[in-house]
Amino acid sequence: MTERFIDGVTSPTDLFREIRQRGYQGSDLPVRRYVAGLRTGTVEPARGAIPSPRKITTWIMLPRGALRPQEEDQLLSVRLACPDIARACDLARAFHDLLQHRRGHQLLEWVREAEREAPAPILAFAQGLCLDLQAVTVGLTQPWSSGIVEGHVNRIKTIKRAMYGRAAFRLLRTRILLRA
Repeated sequence: MTERFIDGVTSPTDLFREIRQRGYQGSDLPVRRYVAGLRTGTVEPARGAIPSPRKITTWIMLPRGALRPQEEDQLLSVRLACPDIARACDLARAFHDLLQHRRGHQLLEWVREAEREAPAPILAFAQGLCLDLQAVTVGLTQPWSSGIVEGHVNRIKTIKRAMYGRAAFRLLRTRILLRA
């Protein structure tokens, strides 16, 4: 409608007729108000749909090349519109690279970069890593992991919670040993 107004069709009645032919079934009052705003210059131009934070996060966390061309374009436009998102995207991808390729020796450099220019949530994450930098560096460098042990502990706690108040220790022990 704004384009037609700029093209010279300034009558709300004419504009209403045109959008009615395209399938609009509402009243003419919103059209009249919009045209009045266009005349006075108080109407903001309509903006495109803004992607949700979850959608943007998904785009950032997917590996490069995994996005469809349309999603790549949308991510690029979001990055251009918001420098904080662009910086967060760069830092998240750099950290993911450290994690995937076990480059713990580069962690301190990543933290320093995050402290210089990162948005608040990433800055807080980087500062949290600094609380035990040596352990995190080793975790990002060595091939060993306590993940299996943590998985077993989680499984045992889940069984224990499910059985709480229903059975004695003997049954809990049996279920854990039988991996039920």
